[in-house]
Amino acid sequence: MIEVEGLSKRYGPVTAVDDLTFDVAPGSVTGFLGPNGAGKTTTMRMILGLDAPSAGQARVLGSPFADLAAPMRAVGALLDAGAVHPQRTARDHLRCLASSNRLSPRRVDEVLDLVGLTAVAHRRAGAFSLGMSQRLGLAAALLGDPEVLLLDEPVNGLDPEGIVWIRTLMRQLAAEGRTVLVSSHLMAEMALTADRLIVVARGRLIADTTVEAFARPDGVLVRTPDARTFAGTLVAYGASAVRHGEQDGEELIVTGVTAPEVGRLAAAEGIVLHELTPRRASLEAAFMALTRESVEFEAAR
Repeated sequence: MIEVEGLSKRYGPVTAVDDLTFDVAPGSVTGFLGPNGAGKTTTMRMILGLDAPSAGQARVLGSPFADLAAPMRAVGALLDAGAVHPQRTARDHLRCLASSNRLSPRRVDEVLDLVGLTAVAHRRAGAFSLGMSQRLGLAAALLGDPEVLLLDEPVNGLDPEGIVWIRTLMRQLAAEGRTVLVSSHLMAEMALTADRLIVVARGRLIADTTVEAFARPDGVLVRTPDARTFAGTLVAYGASAVRHGEQDGEELIVTGVTAPEVGRLAAAEGIVLHELTPRRASLEAAFMALTRESVEFEAAR
């Protein structure tokens, strides 16, 4: 469990985080979303005790991070994959972390295997690609087999296989009852990975909800061999119906009515339906609509 209560961080006249309150519960992947400059990384740093809040507090497993008796066994974090001495090998980097946290040396080889770096464990970290550095950062985060994970842009630099792997791993860890908070700018990936979303803009909370609820309904998809007739019926009912296709089984995109209303109307009119599916806006579209006024840097159009 992560608890954030009234958390604020000011740098002179600039407020990076503004009275932020939310909880991250175990058993699900929680996506932490927001435009650049929204305060996501600053919030994660305060949760981890790396930055002192100007006001409020953050607790992990019921305590401030600094009060945890065995931090790496409680919390695993990936904030900066490049924070590794470039002359150390991957194995030596993890051995140093394990030794400083009284972790078994055997765990080093376990996490190297888990993240797919066993074959390059002898190589210096300074020679790693961005994707390999991300995997090493994830290995460090997982070293203590922690109950809580905070991951800042964990798929950055990973190839498609790596993205699928980290997605599967995060969902597996959450299914084991762990708390997983992950920030990302990849909306399509968050739609596949996260169960819940915390969305911030200009340091303030603007949404704390499920992925399903965040991507609001965007009409109804109707597939029927009687599309032309049914479209007229729907329009007469007060809905909007846009046709797609020119043969049997063509589609209607219907707005202005709910899926149950469409179904009842089709039954009353004797219309055969092959499909009746509520459509949802993409996570990306919903995110862009919600944060449009809070984007700090916007390109010309």
